[in-house]
Amino acid sequence: MGDSSVHPLVLVGVGSSFALSGLFYRLYKEKKDELEKLKKIPVFQPDQHLLRVLKASPHQRLQYVAVEGVVQADREPLASRFVPRCFGVIQKITVEEHWKYWNSTTQSWNSRTVNRQETNNAVPFSLVRPGSFITDAYVKVQTPLEASGSFLEQVHLRLRPTQEGVVTLALQGIGGETPVAMQESEELLRVGTTLTGFGEVVLEGGAVMRLQAPQDGRGYILVPGDHSSFMERHRRSASMWKTLTAAAGITGASVLVGLVYGFLGRDDRPKTA
Repeated sequence: MGDSSVHPLVLVGVGSSFALSGLFYRLYKEKKDELEKLKKIPVFQPDQHLLRVLKASPHQRLQYVAVEGVVQADREPLASRFVPRCFGVIQKITVEEHWKYWNSTTQSWNSRTVNRQETNNAVPFSLVRPGSFITDAYVKVQTPLEASGSFLEQVHLRLRPTQEGVVTLALQGIGGETPVAMQESEELLRVGTTLTGFGEVVLEGGAVMRLQAPQDGRGYILVPGDHSSFMERHRRSASMWKTLTAAAGITGASVLVGLVYGFLGRDDRPKTA
């Protein structure tokens, strides 16, 4: 009788393929559901149309909408500390030291970060309609530092090696550790950046529109770029999980079909006395 056993790794591979296909399908469904919810969110620009909608709304409030506009400082913008002629409305400067220390267990040098210092500055800003030369309507952005989203742009990053000297050598000799480099970085929300904000919009005094954190607990989010680009990123993500679902499922099914065909082929062969 021929050997009809299957290598365990083959079975593990088939099972892993189907398991991954199930995982990818769950992620695809989650992303698809999220995309459907995003499609239902009304989208506005800071213009007279939004002003009219607010005036006609109950309590002059829109509970959850997306507002797409261009960042404009309400007063003197913040100047970059490192980049000439670069201005923003939110600034984050980070300085940290990189040290190395001797690990006696692994007999190797390891690194760690110490003395991290972070400075945040902000000035009031608004969103104005893209391409507008005359600002007849705008939306003020309330407490932007409380919003989530990666809306800051890194404009400066520098790693300065530490100069070895008497103090450095002394520290290395005494504690088995020494400074290696100083890293400084600067991030800005630059003036003129296209930004899309998700939140609650209210009308104050019949004229001032304000974007703020929703009272119903939904996310207060600021994302770089226009709304269509934001939606396209979500569509690509959903498409990626869908493709991975199909690829993992087809791989597992193909291997399984090959195993079954192999068994049936052996069973169909004529037996010798």
